[in-house]
Amino acid sequence: MNFGIVEFGYAFGETMEVARVAGDFVTDPERVTRLGYKTFHRAPGDVWAVDLAEQAAQDALKRAGLTPADLDLVVLATSEHPEYPHWDSSAALARELGIPRVQTLLLNEGCASGVTGLGVVAGQYAVQPGLSRVLFVAVNRVSEFHRNRMNVNNAVHSDGAVAVLLERGHSGLQWLSTAQFTVPDLCDFFRTDYGGSVAPLPPLSWTSLTAPAGIQRVQQHFGRDPRRLQAFVQDLLDRVGEVIDEACEQGGVRRADLARVIYINDGQESMQEIADALGVAVERTNAELAAVHGHMGAADQLTSLGEHIGRGELVEGDLVALCGISIGMRWYCTLIRI
Repeated sequence: MNFGIVEFGYAFGETMEVARVAGDFVTDPERVTRLGYKTFHRAPGDVWAVDLAEQAAQDALKRAGLTPADLDLVVLATSEHPEYPHWDSSAALARELGIPRVQTLLLNEGCASGVTGLGVVAGQYAVQPGLSRVLFVAVNRVSEFHRNRMNVNNAVHSDGAVAVLLERGHSGLQWLSTAQFTVPDLCDFFRTDYGGSVAPLPPLSWTSLTAPAGIQRVQQHFGRDPRRLQAFVQDLLDRVGEVIDEACEQGGVRRADLARVIYINDGQESMQEIADALGVAVERTNAELAAVHGHMGAADQLTSLGEHIGRGELVEGDLVALCGISIGMRWYCTLIRI
């Protein structure tokens, strides 16, 4: 399919210093600061995912000189708890934009949805010849009741949204391919145990501030065996390479052609590990941006893509891989030609 990104828009929570506030979230703030994050974004208590998504969408529309009436499809990709059960937040986003009638699509594959969703949009372009302009918004807004943003895994979770305007036939920032695969046996990793239909309410004594770290479920799965855990970490890295290669094969390009690899906004040690595993310099990843934004779930890769372009670090013709690991466990990659 021939479509590309016309414009970007952004919205972030308040920028906070990790070292200053880590002690408010965990009893071992040194562990968090060692991850290498300098700052992260925390939205005010009355600003939720749809609010951030609407702000980013309005920013993108303004930059592009368009209005909500110009849109044929509104897509919302989320990676956290929705504001309400039995509620379509993509429809809520369209309402906040003042659109009386439009196609909407809600995606929720955790951190992956902001990347794999571009492949879903490619499918919509394929089956709807009249589809032209698409608003695609990826948002993360941590529900601090359900999850401790500094104790889910080895990342500092952050609040932010990125919007991109997609257009059929646009010659720049073109989508080439999307690949993904899941290892279903690992699907319980990092799940939130309370708030769903199995356990709607937590025990009275429970709080996300004192709940066990999400990484403990991983350790228990492998019996806390250092050799099995080390092998799993290697599998994580190897599978990122595998899914990038799948996307390259689909797109008719080679991994060696990549100008930049944009991964999830992981800790600095992890960013170095993924760079080493892929055989690229860490400077050709989004490591620097990860340190200042924190892990914004589904919004990581598109935010970094837009900022790398804005900083002049990507030029016309460059090939970029947007890739990562998400709940599922899911490995995924989308290729973009600048």
